[in-house]
Amino acid sequence: MKLFFVAAFLAVAAAVPSSYKPEYKAPSSPAPNYPAPKYPTPSYPAPAYPAPAYPAPAYNKDNKYADITITSQSDERNLDGSTQWSYAQSDYTTREESQVQKKMQGVTYDSYGKESYGEVLGNTNKGSSYWVSPEGQKFTLTWAADEAGFQPKGDHLPVAPVHEYELPVAPVHEYELPVAPVHIPFNGKGYKIY
Repeated sequence: MKLFFVAAFLAVAAAVPSSYKPEYKAPSSPAPNYPAPKYPTPSYPAPAYPAPAYPAPAYNKDNKYADITITSQSDERNLDGSTQWSYAQSDYTTREESQVQKKMQGVTYDSYGKESYGEVLGNTNKGSSYWVSPEGQKFTLTWAADEAGFQPKGDHLPVAPVHEYELPVAPVHEYELPVAPVHIPFNGKGYKIY
């Protein structure tokens, strides 16, 4: 019986005309056709900068090193982190350098900034340079940079003098130190207190 009443109610509800208005549709009209705005082209005066005054080059026109060019160049970068590069110029200047990654002892920092000493990955470099000075003097410089620091070598580098003398020794004083007098207390009336 309940099912009959529910079915009858749904049938009556479906038969009743809807009280909702149809969806509103705006009237269609063409969009206005305005011409593109025309702005005047701005005219700026050209800046008046004075011409820079550069000094004349310091070399003579017949300088044999005026037009230096690179005659050879190489650059190798390997997957293991090592590199090797070199170049040579028309003025006989050359340079070559190689770098290898190496595990060594050093200072490390964790994500909190705490310092610790342990194994770190660092670079070791070796290389050499050769050049001729404007006076015609030939220079060769070789170097290595590793855990021992930077170690350059070349005939033109100054060398610290070697001192071969005995360092002075401070004199030893052998004398007796004075002995302080023994203090005997008084009672304030001129008598010793024993």
